[in-house]
Amino acid sequence: INLSGYIAEEKREIAKNYLIPSSMKQNGLTGSHIVFEDEAIDTLNRLYCRESGVRNLKNQIDKISRKAALKIVESDHKPTIVINNSNLSDYVGPPVFASEKLFTGETLPAGVVTGLAWTSLGGSILYFECLLEKISSSKSKQPVFIKTGQLGKVMEESSSLAYSYSRSFITKYFSDNDFFDTSTIHLHVPEGATPKDGPSAGTTMTTALLSLALNKPIPCDLAMTGE
Repeated sequence: INLSGYIAEEKREIAKNYLIPSSMKQNGLTGSHIVFEDEAIDTLNRLYCRESGVRNLKNQIDKISRKAALKIVESDHKPTIVINNSNLSDYVGPPVFASEKLFTGETLPAGVVTGLAWTSLGGSILYFECLLEKISSSKSKQPVFIKTGQLGKVMEESSSLAYSYSRSFITKYFSDNDFFDTSTIHLHVPEGATPKDGPSAGTTMTTALLSLALNKPIPCDLAMTGE
């Protein structure tokens, strides 16, 4: 039986209406002692507790409550502690998960496209990066297509299909463009240490290859998935 997990907004409301009051009660705290800002709860979900449920979120909130209770007991004037993004790491340490690297500006570099990824912990974005390694002066030399990023068998096949389709597309619509006939292309899918598989990156890889071949950047706010 497959049960869908909570979305971020649901986790935030569960934390505010149940997890935080329960944790405060267990640690002898009241609303005048500690306040959790919404941004801190969202950061806990995104960078510390990527899961379908809220078990780890409860553990992190309990950790914060215990440290806050200790700080209040040690203080003479009993301050109200506000938990926000600026002091969150003081209570729970550095983030467990790295935040997504985001390109700034209106467009990405040519050959870089934003893909949408499904993971067991939810979803994320990742960048597909195509790089022109070298151009051969002789057309007699075979073009080379290099792929890295721990791609699984299905994704390897999908990348080969994307490469073949991109060459066909350029030949049909841009007959004077000999980019694929003379170029060594390197396709990389970060993060390199994370295994990836499935056919749903086909359209993203095709777009990255065509973006590089035509030297046309892709808008920063466009992400895609699909076979």
